[in-house]
Amino acid sequence: MAEELFDIYDGQLRPLGTATRAETHEHGYWHRTFHCWLTRREGNRRFVRFQLRQAGKDTNPGCYDITAAGHLTTGETIREAMRELEEELGVTAHFEQLIPLGQIREEASGEVNGKPFIDREVSDVFGLVCEVPLTELQLQAEEVAGVYEADLDELIAMFEGSLSEVSALGVELGDLIGQLTAVQRFVRADQFVPRPFSYYAGVLRALHGST
Repeated sequence: MAEELFDIYDGQLRPLGTATRAETHEHGYWHRTFHCWLTRREGNRRFVRFQLRQAGKDTNPGCYDITAAGHLTTGETIREAMRELEEELGVTAHFEQLIPLGQIREEASGEVNGKPFIDREVSDVFGLVCEVPLTELQLQAEEVAGVYEADLDELIAMFEGSLSEVSALGVELGDLIGQLTAVQRFVRADQFVPRPFSYYAGVLRALHGST
């Protein structure tokens, strides 16, 4: 299968051309990604959902992460990138339903399969009000091991340091294809993909104020 191609940019987001995923991470080119956090209301409470990355992922395996996210391939627009919702979770929505939460820049480095990588991403971040029950999600087995939801205020408190952990209800893939098992997990901030906790707290606060 051909490797994905990304549009790449310099630090001022001026286009440089295209590169494969491997080249992009080898040379540390800036590229664009899509982030979407799913949320819902229940009475006076608000909940937010997050995923568990599959153990076989090349970066941050087994970490909790944004509900759905992905890279923009060459020529792809943010509107088109919301395909990640359907691919990873089986959730369909219109672009107009997305709630813009801002744009962020992230830089990370490390090693994958013995090779160093530099990841520089410009991410457009969105929220989406989603009432689809967890048990009706269709998880992309190659990417997502589980999806959970927790109280939005409690998650903010955890990332801001006033709670050590929060309780989350969720579903995880079972041994049978497509089978989901209901679970309860206690999650900590340090179990999420390594980012400044201010990213998580800031996005969740923006989500709280927008939904």
